[in-house]
Amino acid sequence: MTKVFKIKIGKHQTGIMDLDQVLEEMAKEGQGITDQQIGALMVEKLSKKNYIPPTVVDLYESAFMREYKKFIGEPIPEIPIEGIEIKVLGAGCPSCDRLEQDLMVVIEDLGIEADLEHVRDFKEISKYGVMGSPALVINGKVKAVGSVPSKSRLKEFIQEAQTQLDKQLSL
Repeated sequence: MTKVFKIKIGKHQTGIMDLDQVLEEMAKEGQGITDQQIGALMVEKLSKKNYIPPTVVDLYESAFMREYKKFIGEPIPEIPIEGIEIKVLGAGCPSCDRLEQDLMVVIEDLGIEADLEHVRDFKEISKYGVMGSPALVINGKVKAVGSVPSKSRLKEFIQEAQTQLDKQLSL
C-alpha cells in the first residue's frame, strides 16, 4: 500500500507518496555525493509518483533534503514560520472532527490564510507530549488538550497567532 507523507513545501503542507521508500534508498545510495545531487535524485525518484510543478522544483528539492537530513539524523535548521499552522491532534473521534470543522469555519470567518492539518498518526501526536485528544496546536504551541474550545476561543487563538506573525514579518 502506498503511504502518503505530508511535508512542508514552501508555505504549504503537501502530500508526497512513497517518501519513506526513497529516503531509505537515499540513505544507502547517498554516501559520498553532495546534498545537491541527493536533492536532485530525490526529485527524480519522487516525481515518478508525485506531480512536481517545474516552476517550484527548487522548493521541493529543499524540502526533500530537509526530510532526508531528518531521516539520517543530521541537524536541520528551524524553518521560519511563514503563515499560521494549525494542527488538530487526534485519531478521528467525533470531538476531533468537530474541532477540525469548527476551525474551518473560524478560519473562513476571519478571512485569513492558514494551514490546517488533522494529525491522526500516534507517533506524530506523541511528539507534542499531549495525553488527551483532541489537542490543538497553533504554530507549534499546544493551545488545548482534551476538549473542543468554543469558536470564540478558537478565534482568539488564531488572531493572537496572526498578530505574532505580523510582528515577526515586520521586523
